[in-house]
Amino acid sequence: MKTSVQAGVAGLLACGTLLTVVLVTRDDDGTSDDSHSGVTYSTTSKGPYVALGDSYTAGPGITDPTGTPAGCDRSAGNYPALVAAELGLKGGKFRDVSCSGATTADLTSAQHTDNGTNPPQLRALSSDTRLVTVGIGGNDIGFSSMIKRCVAMGAVYRLTGSGKYFTEDAPCAREAGSAAVTKKITTAGDRLTRILTEVKRRAPEARVYVVSYPAILPTDGADCGREMPLAPGDVTYLREKEQQLNTTLRQRASTAGVAYVDTYTPSADHNACTAKNTRWIEPLVPADPAAPVHPNARGERGMAEAVLRAVKSAL
Repeated sequence: MKTSVQAGVAGLLACGTLLTVVLVTRDDDGTSDDSHSGVTYSTTSKGPYVALGDSYTAGPGITDPTGTPAGCDRSAGNYPALVAAELGLKGGKFRDVSCSGATTADLTSAQHTDNGTNPPQLRALSSDTRLVTVGIGGNDIGFSSMIKRCVAMGAVYRLTGSGKYFTEDAPCAREAGSAAVTKKITTAGDRLTRILTEVKRRAPEARVYVVSYPAILPTDGADCGREMPLAPGDVTYLREKEQQLNTTLRQRASTAGVAYVDTYTPSADHNACTAKNTRWIEPLVPADPAAPVHPNARGERGMAEAVLRAVKSAL
């Protein structure tokens, strides 16, 4: 599977998980900035910590790439790195094996990228592991292809009068079919169940967290503006499919007896269609360092806050 995020939106949804204490503050006008609140938790978490996942975990484009292989596009500013730094986990106490473009299959098998091969991610786990975060599933349902197809159809929708001459306002949803995508989501859930069983077998003493995908599109309304040209019905369609995927992740985490972290709710007002100084997710043409339709630095910190709060409540 092609994993170079710079090639386009190919690594669109990838997902993340983490544990950190970096908070996004708000200015007096209610917009987010890039500063930290300085709040820290008195509780400590012992490593080793292993981060598993796709590009929403890897954080492509945010800072200079780090780790190997280079084709995984991991950023030194992704949330696993922020987590490890906050918890004082260095060297062998922290391993980030996430990789852009990863599917659930790449957790148990080697992933070939445009620039090197990433070993099976689960290989990083051991009986010594004490913390595991898992962010996966978006690539299993082909969400990146869906986005690209929907945007292309949205452009045609606008060129043909934005509904003035044709009543169809969800051309992408009609072509993709809701039932077909729902089936893929169910299959991804089945695979995640097997993955979580294996994680617990390999790292029986670890606390495991499945982290959801943050909001990419508005939680209500159907206009994403010029930066994300989608037909209104397709905005609703894509939003619902992301929510459906997150619901499946939550249900499978619960069944497996591991924790689930909701990053969708806190990111709802920071989706890719919001203002540049507010959004956590960059649009198709990023204004801040990040891959297209991926978390920027603000988003990685926001996701970290959500996860750390969940971790703290369990300690």
